[in-house]
Amino acid sequence: MRYFLLCCVTLLLAACSSTPDQAPPPTSRNQAFDGFYQQWRGVPYRMGGNSRAGLDCSAFTQLAYQQVFGLSLPRTTTSQANLGQPITRSQLRHGDLVFFKTGWNQYHVGVYTGAGEFIHASTSKGVIRSRLDNVYWRKHYWQARRMDPILLMVQQSAYGS
Repeated sequence: MRYFLLCCVTLLLAACSSTPDQAPPPTSRNQAFDGFYQQWRGVPYRMGGNSRAGLDCSAFTQLAYQQVFGLSLPRTTTSQANLGQPITRSQLRHGDLVFFKTGWNQYHVGVYTGAGEFIHASTSKGVIRSRLDNVYWRKHYWQARRMDPILLMVQQSAYGS
């Protein structure tokens, strides 16, 4: 009986203990963003561009959301930053938008892909994958947004987008 109680208590304590967060198993959403990234990887940055000849960061996220979710995002980074639900850095999930303030009135956006990484159209290297803990990106991190499809439709109709 003592052995049985000891086993029960041990199992109960093990079930209550916390374990480090583990990456979720790959999903079709994860694979869709990875596939999108592979299609655009290396495409050069071009301010105002939205094609394989060159594109900027907000065009990249706009195209990603259109292809992966079938959702329309506004064209500019600041417009995208006003949509969706604000989330903390610790709440980031695959597909969330991450925003950076890179200058006095300059902003940058990318798509979070898990494991501390995001994909984006870099001004210097074109479409690449970067780490949020990179010195530059960590310093300029501004906010993150989750683009829930229902909330996005409501917000866009309210803003007239």
